[in-house]
Amino acid sequence: MTNMNKESISIIGLGVVGLTTAVGFALRGHKVIGIDIQPEKVDMINRGVCPIYEVGLSHALKKVQIRATTDHNEAFNTNFSFLCGGTPPKKDGSIDLYFLREPAKQLAKVLENKKDYHMVVVRSTVIPGTTEEVVMPIFNECKHIGLCVNPEFLREGTAIEDFLKPNRIIIGQAENTAGDRLEHLYRDFNSPIMRTNIKTAEMIKEASNAYLATRVSFINEIGNTCRELGIDIYDVAKGMGYDERIGSDYLRAGIGFGGFCLPKDLSALIAQAKKLGYKPKLLEAVESVNKEQPMKMIQLLKRHIPNLEGKTIGVLGLSFKPDTDDVRKSKAFEIVSELVNEGAKVKAYDPQAMVNFQKVYPNHIQYSDPVQIMDSDAVLILTEWNEFNDLDYRGKLVIDGRMVPNAKQAETYEGICW
Repeated sequence: MTNMNKESISIIGLGVVGLTTAVGFALRGHKVIGIDIQPEKVDMINRGVCPIYEVGLSHALKKVQIRATTDHNEAFNTNFSFLCGGTPPKKDGSIDLYFLREPAKQLAKVLENKKDYHMVVVRSTVIPGTTEEVVMPIFNECKHIGLCVNPEFLREGTAIEDFLKPNRIIIGQAENTAGDRLEHLYRDFNSPIMRTNIKTAEMIKEASNAYLATRVSFINEIGNTCRELGIDIYDVAKGMGYDERIGSDYLRAGIGFGGFCLPKDLSALIAQAKKLGYKPKLLEAVESVNKEQPMKMIQLLKRHIPNLEGKTIGVLGLSFKPDTDDVRKSKAFEIVSELVNEGAKVKAYDPQAMVNFQKVYPNHIQYSDPVQIMDSDAVLILTEWNEFNDLDYRGKLVIDGRMVPNAKQAETYEGICW
């Protein structure tokens, strides 16, 4: 890409989505400025230090030149601004728009006096109608802007790869000029591009995550049945996956889905449907199965140790999935909390997520190394980190929630769905 073809881009909000987007565009040769309200995060990025653990992202950050700042005025000199703030769930399941709305207000103040055309792109995940009803009015006083929704489909653990090689690029446009500009930004990506209206783009993201969540709860339902029948659910899933209509993705039975996206987006879609007067029975069932699934680990454990009072229980894995340090909505919280409530002494290990888990759960846990974990009365596997397959489980009592093959060498082995 020549210098003449480079765009100047501001990325507002430098979490997993924002930082990956920033690094990804920088790798494509664009000039990128990252904006975030956390000075310590900004300082780390300016030093080339990745503030989160995400496979490949730290290495990629060192390869590019990204300037980070807390000053939203820096967006004035760019051509594109991507709003990447998180949309966490409220207690009622709806999403909190604070981290989208407030940065949008600050950006609007910056752009009010700008005479050149500026693209504002909503990258945050929102329910249909949010951009038109909440974001658009914020920019009413800005005369020269285009507005698009560009949902992300990044999986934690493979986020930078997913950005650089997306399976689709969705552009929800307010008008054709804005859609043309955003499509041109993605000109070097060898991926199908779908242009649609803003509400549809928002729903594509929400529906995609709800469907993935449905697959996980579905295979867990089948797995729970298979366990009672003495059938290996992983053989069942493998056989199902050969069918091109089904495929193999998101058919790993276990303790359920966690993370920031799937639980939050599923709850948001349920909340919106109810607000519209529709009862989303299937989605509610998906959510219900996912809430119940992790407690089956405790049930299996108590078959072997009926009274957990004073027993030492080792926990392997605290992140919601491997290759990330993200513990948001991790099923480990529910399981550890129940162990503590039962009076157990909990020792836990995770290759990357112990610091983040300890921030939320500072007490009642001894954070240990794998060797100490193996001295426990029982070991629970909650995340399928590759290194867990190298441990010696012989002579141990293991309750496996993630199908770690080597764990089957345990003297007593129980799989949650197998």
